[in-house]
Amino acid sequence: QVQLVESGGGLVQAGGSLRLSCVASGRTFSTYAMGWFRQAPGKERDFVATIARNTGVTYYTDSVKGRFTISRDNAKNTVYLQMNSLKPEDTAVYYCAARTVYGSIATRRDEYDYWGQGTQVAVSS
Repeated sequence: QVQLVESGGGLVQAGGSLRLSCVASGRTFSTYAMGWFRQAPGKERDFVATIARNTGVTYYTDSVKGRFTISRDNAKNTVYLQMNSLKPEDTAVYYCAARTVYGSIATRRDEYDYWGQGTQVAVSS
């Protein structure tokens, strides 16, 4: 069905920046709301950011507001997560997710239908 492939993770010092990318397969990318989640070792997979399919409205978890920016390029079937001012607590595997059901902004794991394999982000002190 829909395949999502994340890239751009890596090791960065605190205060640094990374840009994650997620490329989706298929011809219906523009109909999906897209989200980013992250999972630290021993922790639950938590919501980070989402971007609507039509309006471009974005929403972020409180801990990343002002530091992270989600964007999308429908012509490239790609969603991005620009991460600035990174902190050690941002260390996690970051997952891209697609929501195919039309509706309001979604922040729960079970509201998304397709997931990428994850990309590791490690922020050193």
